[in-house]
Amino acid sequence: MHALDVLGDPVRRRILEMLAEGESSAGEIGAVIQDEFRISQPAVSQHLRVLREHGFASVRPEGTRRLYAVHPAGPREASQWLSAFERFWQPRLDALGTELARGKRDRRLAAECDPGEHPAEDPPSKDPPSKER
Repeated sequence: MHALDVLGDPVRRRILEMLAEGESSAGEIGAVIQDEFRISQPAVSQHLRVLREHGFASVRPEGTRRLYAVHPAGPREASQWLSAFERFWQPRLDALGTELARGKRDRRLAAECDPGEHPAEDPPSKDPPSKER
């Protein structure tokens, strides 16, 4: 199973979201997933097994509990596969970053103006208003 096949299931993605926040017990995961997705405990266990077997989750025993955590191998594999497609969105993200920085700079400069002072406005046009229909 490919890493993206593992991530294609919304239950497994939700489990990984929980694990990204920190280690969780099988019981804690089961309670949340059963409530949110209305699936049985054995079904949750099956999803946890898939995550373990494909390198997305690790498990360690602690007394009678089994504690799950994100294992970096699976997310790394998915990220490596997706990196071939970064060229499609990275320039847009870079442009967005530039525009955000420009807006932040403009707001900072506007705040530095005296309260009674306003940036120069465009003078009113001497042309008569156009009649648009």
